[in-house]
Amino acid sequence: MTEVKVLKEVKAQRGQELRCKGWKQEAILRMLENNLENAERTENLVVYGGIGKAARNWESFYAIVDALKSLENDETLAVQAGMPVAVFKTHRLAPRVVMGNTNVIKADWPMFYKLVEQNLTTFSSYTAGPWQYIGSQGVVEGTFETLGLVADEHFGGELAGRIFFTAGLGGMGRSQPFAMTMHAGVTVCVEVREDIIDQRIAAGYADVRAKSLKEAISLAEDAKARKVPLGIILAGNMCDVMEEALALDWKPDIVTEMCPCHDPYALVASGFSPADAVSLRLDDPDTYLQKSRETMLRMIKSLNTFMDRGSIVFEYGTFIRKECVDAGMSREEAYRFPGCIARYVRPLFFEGRGPFRWTCISGDPADQARLDSLALELFPEDPVVQRWIPRASAKLPIEGLPARICFLGFGQRKAFGLAANALVRNGELKGPVAFSRDNLDCGSIANPAFETEDMIDGSDAISDWPYLNALLNTAAMADLVAIQANGTMGISAHTGVTMIADGSEEADIRLEACLTTDAGIGIVRHAQAGYPMARRVAEGAGPLTDESINIPLWWKAEANFGPAQKRS
Repeated sequence: MTEVKVLKEVKAQRGQELRCKGWKQEAILRMLENNLENAERTENLVVYGGIGKAARNWESFYAIVDALKSLENDETLAVQAGMPVAVFKTHRLAPRVVMGNTNVIKADWPMFYKLVEQNLTTFSSYTAGPWQYIGSQGVVEGTFETLGLVADEHFGGELAGRIFFTAGLGGMGRSQPFAMTMHAGVTVCVEVREDIIDQRIAAGYADVRAKSLKEAISLAEDAKARKVPLGIILAGNMCDVMEEALALDWKPDIVTEMCPCHDPYALVASGFSPADAVSLRLDDPDTYLQKSRETMLRMIKSLNTFMDRGSIVFEYGTFIRKECVDAGMSREEAYRFPGCIARYVRPLFFEGRGPFRWTCISGDPADQARLDSLALELFPEDPVVQRWIPRASAKLPIEGLPARICFLGFGQRKAFGLAANALVRNGELKGPVAFSRDNLDCGSIANPAFETEDMIDGSDAISDWPYLNALLNTAAMADLVAIQANGTMGISAHTGVTMIADGSEEADIRLEACLTTDAGIGIVRHAQAGYPMARRVAEGAGPLTDESINIPLWWKAEANFGPAQKRS
């Protein structure tokens, strides 16, 4: 049997040379390579989140690469949970790649990992599986915007002189001290892995390391008093550190965590070093699951106590509340504090705003700079764009292929995409641009444990919407479409999409259609749920609009909408 080469480093190709039979295939291949260039553990194909993989195994990776290189302009590659399974003759306007990732019916964690061991699935996470990860920037803006919304709600729009207490410095969590510093605030972030701490400080995600919680608190309170931004890292287990902080009667302004609670086997349980945790997981996974859940139960109790003492507390997408319910805690206790989407972010969805992003396939930083200026030129009155783009261009490093994320809304995405395609066509950009977005967007996900938690019409668990998103995006000629879940017991359904601006007239047609359907179905989803702003946007009367949604007469019927107020 031929030994498959395991790579410890992958670098996305730059420049004008084509290895594939078209720029769409080449751009998709470079997006896959870019995922692994930015990966947590390239040798394991893990992009982020501890277990989120770009391909099922190295055999699958090489097979995907070969398939993309030989893929004709009228063919479509089908990928099942990180493994290429077929190439079909379709037509030129069909997607070049379609995916079904990590969709498992009624699984629990032991069953899911058994399927992984049998080489039947893998954990695709959000943007790892469909090859749309752009490094830390994606979650930096998500954290930046979330903290900004928290500031607007509770602190008069200002985070200077406020302390953010959190945990986790992995591929997602490293964004936290960086984003809070961009708001001129102070962060105390707890991390259990010593090597990660050194890496994050060296890379500039945080500023200093404290030797103890008392020292961290002293540094934080001093910076707060002086209104000086500061990112502080403390080595430890968040479960233990939160309990110690409560015993010291410390009251930070904002508290959350970004530990890998989405996978109890990835979480480092209290009382274990990272190495000891790995050993027990391998030797006795049932016992480790119990220890991990005990840790999360303690964390929830501490978070509730922080909230009771006056801190602003929310879940930041780690599914800790859902996992604690699975571990036996009552839903009432586990869900006492809200998820950040339901509490703060959802109003952005009413305008079709979300983590829209673009990647410069040429690899030339000048392309990124030109697109930054394009966004500022096109939307001079938009406070989200005008606040974020200058800060991002000044502070964020280029990771892999030059890329940018920006919470553009409905109508804006299409206008930007068509304008960027024109820049490719006239030579102002050195190469194509790949448009994508996080799965956590206005119309691409259903997850009653977080993203669609507490919808006003009770439609939290209705998963028709992401499927409609994927179907519409396929009809709208997207270049890659993925239907996926988190593999975690069937609690979510979400989609990924990539659209390529290669300067062609064909790309104009595809971009105009898909950059309308992708966010447009999210507007409709929230309008039908009964949110007035989403309805106004859909009807062309909101702050962001686009005439591309055709509103038929039956739209006006009140029976087609959810209640205007929260159900009792």
